[in-house]
Amino acid sequence: MNIKNFKYDEVGLSRFFGPLEAKIMELLWNADELSIKDVQQRLEQDKPVNFNTVMTVMNRLVEKGILKKRLQGRLSLFQPVQSKDRFIEEQSKKITENLLDEFGGVVITHMLDALKDVDKNLLDQLEHKIQQLKQDKL
Repeated sequence: MNIKNFKYDEVGLSRFFGPLEAKIMELLWNADELSIKDVQQRLEQDKPVNFNTVMTVMNRLVEKGILKKRLQGRLSLFQPVQSKDRFIEEQSKKITENLLDEFGGVVITHMLDALKDVDKNLLDQLEHKIQQLKQDKL
Protein backbone atom coordinates (compact mmCIF):
# COMPACT_ATOMS: atom_id res chain seq x y z
CA MET A 1 0.00 0.00 0.00
CA ASN A 2 1.57 3.26 -1.12
CA ILE A 3 0.57 6.58 0.38
CA LYS A 4 1.75 9.10 -2.16
CA ASN A 5 1.69 12.31 -0.15
CA PHE A 6 3.21 12.54 3.31
CA LYS A 7 2.37 15.87 4.97
CA TYR A 8 5.15 16.94 7.35
CA ASP A 9 3.16 19.85 8.79
CA GLU A 10 0.21 17.69 9.88
CA VAL A 11 -0.14 15.38 12.87
CA GLY A 12 -1.32 11.81 13.31
CA LEU A 13 -3.23 10.19 10.49
CA SER A 14 -3.59 13.55 8.75
CA ARG A 15 0.05 13.12 7.67
CA PHE A 16 -1.13 10.30 5.37
CA PHE A 17 -4.77 11.16 4.66
CA GLY A 18 -7.03 14.11 4.02
CA PRO A 19 -9.09 15.26 7.02
CA LEU A 20 -12.22 13.26 6.14
CA GLU A 21 -10.20 10.20 5.12
CA ALA A 22 -8.40 10.28 8.49
CA LYS A 23 -11.69 10.44 10.41
CA ILE A 24 -13.17 7.60 8.36
CA MET A 25 -10.09 5.43 8.86
CA GLU A 26 -10.11 6.07 12.60
CA LEU A 27 -13.79 5.05 12.77
CA LEU A 28 -13.17 1.88 10.79
CA TRP A 29 -10.08 0.91 12.77
CA ASN A 30 -12.13 1.25 15.94
CA ALA A 31 -15.19 -0.60 14.61
CA ASP A 32 -13.63 -3.08 12.15
CA GLU A 33 -16.49 -3.07 9.60
CA LEU A 34 -19.11 -0.41 8.83
CA SER A 35 -21.51 0.64 6.10
CA ILE A 36 -21.38 4.09 4.52
CA LYS A 37 -24.50 5.06 6.49
CA ASP A 38 -22.89 3.90 9.75
CA VAL A 39 -19.81 6.02 9.01
CA GLN A 40 -21.90 9.03 8.02
CA GLN A 41 -23.97 8.83 11.22
CA ARG A 42 -20.85 8.63 13.39
CA LEU A 43 -19.22 11.53 11.55
CA GLU A 44 -22.38 13.62 11.98
CA GLN A 45 -21.97 13.50 15.73
CA ASP A 46 -19.32 16.20 15.18
CA LYS A 47 -20.77 18.06 12.18
CA PRO A 48 -23.09 17.42 9.22
CA VAL A 49 -21.58 15.51 6.33
CA ASN A 50 -23.20 14.50 3.05
CA PHE A 51 -23.80 10.78 2.44
CA ASN A 52 -22.47 11.03 -1.13
CA THR A 53 -19.28 12.67 0.09
CA VAL A 54 -18.69 9.84 2.57
CA MET A 55 -19.46 7.27 -0.12
CA THR A 56 -17.01 8.87 -2.57
CA VAL A 57 -14.21 9.05 -0.01
CA MET A 58 -14.73 5.46 1.13
CA ASN A 59 -14.79 4.16 -2.44
CA ARG A 60 -11.57 6.07 -3.17
CA LEU A 61 -9.98 4.44 -0.13
CA VAL A 62 -10.99 1.09 -1.64
CA GLU A 63 -9.39 2.09 -4.97
CA LYS A 64 -6.19 3.06 -3.11
CA GLY A 65 -6.10 -0.37 -1.47
CA ILE A 66 -6.61 0.96 2.05
CA LEU A 67 -10.16 -0.35 2.55
CA LYS A 68 -11.87 -3.44 1.26
CA LYS A 69 -15.55 -3.66 0.44
CA ARG A 70 -17.82 -6.63 1.01
CA LEU A 71 -21.39 -6.94 -0.21
CA GLN A 72 -24.00 -8.27 2.18
CA GLY A 73 -27.13 -8.36 0.05
CA ARG A 74 -27.47 -4.79 -1.19
CA LEU A 75 -25.43 -3.38 1.68
CA SER A 76 -21.76 -2.54 1.20
CA LEU A 77 -19.61 -3.09 4.27
CA PHE A 78 -16.12 -1.61 4.50
CA GLN A 79 -13.14 -2.57 6.60
CA PRO A 80 -9.46 -1.65 6.67
CA VAL A 81 -7.07 -3.86 4.72
CA GLN A 82 -4.66 -3.81 7.67
CA SER A 83 -4.67 -2.80 11.32
CA LYS A 84 -3.80 0.75 12.30
CA ASP A 85 -0.57 -0.40 13.96
CA ARG A 86 0.48 -2.34 10.85
CA PHE A 87 -0.40 0.61 8.60
CA ILE A 88 1.68 3.03 10.69
CA GLU A 89 4.56 0.56 10.89
CA GLU A 90 4.56 0.02 7.11
CA GLN A 91 4.29 3.71 6.25
CA SER A 92 6.95 4.83 8.74
CA LYS A 93 9.31 2.17 7.38
CA LYS A 94 8.78 3.42 3.81
CA ILE A 95 9.36 7.03 4.85
CA THR A 96 12.56 6.09 6.68
CA GLU A 97 13.85 4.01 3.76
CA ASN A 98 13.10 6.83 1.31
CA LEU A 99 14.89 9.37 3.50
CA LEU A 100 17.91 7.08 3.87
CA ASP A 101 18.03 6.39 0.12
CA GLU A 102 17.92 10.07 -0.68
CA PHE A 103 19.94 11.66 2.13
CA GLY A 104 22.00 8.80 3.62
CA GLY A 105 23.91 9.24 6.86
CA VAL A 106 22.67 12.73 7.62
CA VAL A 107 19.22 11.24 8.31
CA ILE A 108 20.66 8.81 10.85
CA THR A 109 22.57 11.64 12.53
CA HIS A 110 19.38 13.70 12.84
CA MET A 111 17.42 10.72 14.15
CA LEU A 112 20.07 10.11 16.82
CA ASP A 113 20.07 13.81 17.73
CA ALA A 114 16.30 13.58 18.21
CA LEU A 115 16.76 10.76 20.75
CA LYS A 116 18.22 12.97 23.50
CA ASP A 117 14.89 13.19 25.36
CA VAL A 118 13.68 9.67 24.63
CA ASP A 119 12.79 6.93 27.11
CA LYS A 120 15.73 4.73 28.18
CA ASN A 121 13.83 1.59 27.12
CA LEU A 122 13.71 2.86 23.55
CA LEU A 123 17.46 3.48 23.63
CA ASP A 124 17.99 -0.07 24.92
CA GLN A 125 15.84 -1.43 22.07
CA LEU A 126 17.81 0.62 19.56
CA GLU A 127 21.12 -0.60 20.99
CA HIS A 128 19.89 -4.21 20.78
CA LYS A 129 18.80 -3.70 17.17
CA ILE A 130 22.21 -2.22 16.26
CA GLN A 131 23.95 -5.21 17.84
CA GLN A 132 21.75 -7.57 15.81
CA LEU A 133 22.57 -5.70 12.60
CA LYS A 134 26.29 -5.89 13.38
CA GLN A 135 26.09 -9.63 13.99
CA ASP A 136 24.15 -10.16 10.75
CA LYS A 137 26.94 -8.38 8.83
CA LEU A 138 29.61 -10.77 10.13
